[in-house]
Amino acid sequence: MLYDTYQVQADLMRPLRAAARHAAPTLARRRPGLDSLTQRHLAAAFEVFNLAEITHQRPDWGIRSVTVQGREVAVTEEAVAVTPFATLRRFRKDMAEPPGERVLLVAPMSGHFATLLRDTVRTLLQDLDVYVTDWHSARDVPLAAGRFGLDEYTEHLMGFLRTLGPGAHLMAICQPCVAALAATALMAEDGEPATPSSLTLMAGPIDCRINPTTVNRLATEKPIAWFEDNVISVVPRRLPGGGRRVYPGFVQLGAFMNMNRERHVKAFHDYYLHLVTDDHDKALATRSFYEEYFAVADLPAEFFLETVRLVFQEYALPRGELRFRGRPVRAEAIRRTALLTVEGERDDICSTGQTLAAQDLCSKVRPYLRTHFVQADVGHYGVFSGKRWQKYIYPMVRNVIHNAR
Repeated sequence: MLYDTYQVQADLMRPLRAAARHAAPTLARRRPGLDSLTQRHLAAAFEVFNLAEITHQRPDWGIRSVTVQGREVAVTEEAVAVTPFATLRRFRKDMAEPPGERVLLVAPMSGHFATLLRDTVRTLLQDLDVYVTDWHSARDVPLAAGRFGLDEYTEHLMGFLRTLGPGAHLMAICQPCVAALAATALMAEDGEPATPSSLTLMAGPIDCRINPTTVNRLATEKPIAWFEDNVISVVPRRLPGGGRRVYPGFVQLGAFMNMNRERHVKAFHDYYLHLVTDDHDKALATRSFYEEYFAVADLPAEFFLETVRLVFQEYALPRGELRFRGRPVRAEAIRRTALLTVEGERDDICSTGQTLAAQDLCSKVRPYLRTHFVQADVGHYGVFSGKRWQKYIYPMVRNVIHNAR
């Protein structure tokens, strides 16, 4: 019922948004005798209205070239492997030289598309051959494709690593750090040739008992049955994933917006003022952020509920109770994979210490193969995007990968 109500409202708003998109540039156009403060305010109001639209399509990656050793190199996207739930996407560099070490970047399945890691990918491409888990929105996955829980997520990572072959590296950001560690442990225990040479875990909830954040508390203050009854909905029948139970992206977006309501209200107010005063650079920065932020993806209900229960409520991995299809996940099975853990000093989503916990769990990894780094003065997103990621964190990631050949 929740999803149907949302979709009806979105459909009703579509003609209004179309009219606003048509009117805004007309009002903003500068013509002698017609340019007025009223026109600028109306144009700005229409632009704000347009920006507030929730969309369900993955934004374009927009990575057409990258600078490699001082020269521009063209980049082409390739779909290396496709399942109903994900595309293994490679960013192939058009160059005669070797493209660098192969790295599988695991994007979160957390209500947004993998393009949220655009800056991460662009930076990694300077030296590495980058592959990304480009997760599909569950509302677009037919019910016949079956369930998708934490086991299936972990299975995807192992399958993609086998596709890349021996000698590849694994890098997970935020929520998938648990599955990435589990996949590495399972492959290491089986002696698989495709076990990653290095494992980089960035701002991930390995042990949420440590320095719990507001997000952690929200996940534990209600029983799992409450989440199933109150936030899980069914995709409307007329959509490709009709009938599938999901945690809708628009529900998660609303929750995150409410956590920082004042900041978002101010951002939209400032955006309005920047448009009125023709401060195009600042307006573009705000628009780019929210166009990405409001592009939401639905999570399969099984994956969401299992993640909340096992990762945030039961702490199954640090307690040694996490299982993959009934099989225990033993982090101590990892021996030859170099381990890098990265945290942000001001991270209010995954606080310091939660990712570091992986170092103790991977007790059989030799000390010289272990590295931990805390980046000062960055929050969650600053760990994998922005100037400090590019200047301080990425060089460490690159060095760990190069030294783990």
